[in-house]
Formats: sequence, structure tokens, C-alpha cells
Amino acid sequence: MPPQTFFLVSLPTSISPADTAPEALTTLRSAVTTDNGTTYPFAIPTFKIGSLDTLVQQADDLAKLELGCKAVVDKVADSLRTLLDADEAKIAEQKVVNDRPVATYLQTFQWNKVKYRADKPIGELHATLSKEISAVDNDVKAKFTQYNQAKTSLAQLQRGNTGNLSQKSLTAVVDPSRVLQENDSEYLQQQLIAVPTTLTKDFLKSYESISPMVVPRSAQLLAKDDEFSLYSVTTFKKHAPEFLHKCREHRWTPRDLKFTDGGREAEQEELRKTEKLERRLWGEALRLGRTGYGDAVMAWVHVLTLRVFVETVLRYGLPLAYVCGIIKTDPKRAKKAKAALEARFADLGGNALSRDKKGKPIKDDQAGMQEMAGMGGGDQGFEPFVFYEFEIV
Repeated sequence: MPPQTFFLVSLPTSISPADTAPEALTTLRSAVTTDNGTTYPFAIPTFKIGSLDTLVQQADDLAKLELGCKAVVDKVADSLRTLLDADEAKIAEQKVVNDRPVATYLQTFQWNKVKYRADKPIGELHATLSKEISAVDNDVKAKFTQYNQAKTSLAQLQRGNTGNLSQKSLTAVVDPSRVLQENDSEYLQQQLIAVPTTLTKDFLKSYESISPMVVPRSAQLLAKDDEFSLYSVTTFKKHAPEFLHKCREHRWTPRDLKFTDGGREAEQEELRKTEKLERRLWGEALRLGRTGYGDAVMAWVHVLTLRVFVETVLRYGLPLAYVCGIIKTDPKRAKKAKAALEARFADLGGNALSRDKKGKPIKDDQAGMQEMAGMGGGDQGFEPFVFYEFEIV
């Protein structure tokens, strides 16, 4: 799915001659041509409004929460991408909100009054949304961790069945009767060494002398494949660690062999159980990832809605008379769409920014930006109207 860019824009109804919301929305639509984006109405409830100091603090708190929401959305999306092997078509099927594409959800957005009662104080809504996004993050993270552990275990078992003699399980390769068991001798111990085929001559020539107390001519060929030969070598237990260390230095791979009850059959049964567990956890992770993505996006958009409302009050004052729209565009057209908005509604900046000789706002005016930052609008730079840009990847 190609990236989609969205603008949330709030404007006072005074931008239209009739000073009404429907006509103000029409004015907003006319500012961005359909070549650069499509504008949809974005309904925002009227929330409880506290003091100016409270609003400024809420603007700051909501900005931080929005960053957290975006991070969770991105993490869940990355988890889905990993789970579905980066298949974009399959990923797009899972990245939905209430079983609808994200773009459709945004274009027809309605505040969820059941989950987030609009008659509650903004601070309480902030707390509810914060708890919800944390729960989504924790639940998805826990399930994907569980799945990844099962996936790793399965990969290890499969490698043990399909790898070469330096990796695979030796249960079906080595006859226990040909190997000296740990308790068979008080002093002697047999080591299993996987030797690359290209190094076999060097091994047979030098294994006896790489460490003390290696039993002469004790090397026995137990198995062979295209890449490695598996030998057993008898050493004194006291010098076994030094022998194994020297083997690694020569790029010969020591192998451990522990015979278990059931042998090959037990290993195959463990493999079947792990495959079944991995498949089950994959399905659970996919379902939770789909649900978690939708819940995270929903929480994110509700936080953005609260941000727009709070900054609208701070910017335009009371009584509230504004209209909000969401503009759908893409990364290539976003710059032109934003430039069109700034050109059309530059006068709304008032005295917040310095102006050039032609009366246009100077965008790098630090004093104005610092002033607006104190009103919750400083995280994306200053625009002469309430503006939030975000991207759905």
C-alpha cells in the first residue's frame, strides 16, 4: 500500500462571507484543487473547556501522547510486515479499522461516544486513551514475543533435521554402541568432531598432536555428507577442554551428543508439536496484530481530534465558530497542497508572524514560532491556521 498523507485543518467560519460552517467547508475545499488532494468534513464534538492554563498544559500532554500513539501504530505495522513476509497485498488486508481501510475510516470519521464519552473532561479522555494505547502495545508485544520464541525453536529443530553434520541432530546419524559413553570410563572420553571435507587430510595428520593426551589412531569416521565428515576422537577427560578449544581454532566443529529415550522418534514428535505450536501462535499473532493495529489507529485519530479542538480554542477563542476538514493527499502532492492552504489563509496568522514588504508571513520568524509553541502548535512549525499533518504507511 503506497503511503497516504492526511492534513487535519481547522479554520474559523469567518473565512466565508456567510460565516457558517457549511460555507466555510466549501471555502476550504476550494483552496486545495482535486489535483493535489481531496477534502472531507471532519466532525469534532464540543468538549468541556477549562482555563487557559489548563488548555495549554493539555496541548502539551496531547502532543506527547500523539507521538506515543504513532509509535505504537508503526510498531504493530512492522510486526504485521514481519509476520506476512513483507507481502504488501496481505498486509493491506490486515491494516484496517473496524474492518474498513484506514482511509475510509478517516474520511467518514465519527467520534466514538461509547468508548470516549465527549461529556468527560479532556484530561480524563487523555488518561483513557493513554491506558488504551499502552494496553495495545503490551498485548501485541507479548503475543509477538511468544510467536517469535516458537519460531526460533522450530527453526532450531528444523536445522537439526536438515542441516549438515556440523548442525543437524546426530541422534539418527550415530549408533550409540559405537560411542564411548560418559560413565563408561573413569579417565577416557570420546569427542565428536565435524571436519569440513576440505580439511580432512589436515585433521587426520594433526589431531593427535594439537593437545596433550590424545589417544593415537583413535579417530573413527562415523558419518559423512557433502560438506563434513564426522569423526570420533578419544582423549583423556582432563585434557578434553584444551583439545576442543584447539579443534575450534582449526575450524573443526565439536559436536555434543546426548542420547535420549525414544531417540529419533522422540525428536520427530517434538518437531511436530513445535510446528503445531508455531502455526497456532502465528494465527493468534495475526489476529491480534489486525485488531491491535485498528485499535491503535483509532486511539491515534481520537488524540489528534482532541489536539485539533484544544488548539482551535487557543487560536480562535470563544465562542467556538469553526469548521474542520481532513484532506487526503500523498507525499508527492502534499507540499503543493499545503502551499495552497497557506497562500489562501495567510491572513489568519494575524500578528503572530512578521511579514515581508508584500505582506506575506515570514515562515522562519522565531518569535512567532515560540509564541505559538506555547499554545500547542510548535511541534510541526507554525501555520496561520490549525494544521496537523500525518502519514499512514
